[in-house]
Amino acid sequence: MNAYIWTKTFHLVFVIAWMAAVFYLPRILVNLAEAGEEPAVRARLGLMGQRLYRFGHIMFGLSLVLGIVLWLGYRFLPDYPTMVASGTGWLHAKLLLVAVLFAYYIFSGRWLKGVLAGRSLPSSKALRWFNEIPVLGLVVIVWLVLAKPF
Repeated sequence: MNAYIWTKTFHLVFVIAWMAAVFYLPRILVNLAEAGEEPAVRARLGLMGQRLYRFGHIMFGLSLVLGIVLWLGYRFLPDYPTMVASGTGWLHAKLLLVAVLFAYYIFSGRWLKGVLAGRSLPSSKALRWFNEIPVLGLVVIVWLVLAKPF
């Protein structure tokens, strides 16, 4: 049981770090849209965005590996609780929403790469609305994990 708690702890820490990147990368896009043609500001924001995007991928990968251990660890580790049973439909819904958030993150990263290649962004107002999407996903994911409704 001790291995389970440590695995879950680090899984949550990496998920929190990834969600920070998911929330902040679109904010960098908003700042890029509002920076105009100031090359020094655009260069700094571009560098920050690239580093954040890389960091987010690393955090997602670590949380994914630990999530798989949480999901299937009972097969390999003694006294490890299982999440594979009836009544775990919430887990499938959560995984679907995580995949949607990951697609959102990739989409944000593509926008960043496009800006760095010279393409334009949508308006800062549109990007601000785009920035709010992951909040809704996170609320539903947390509710699914806590309530386990089905």
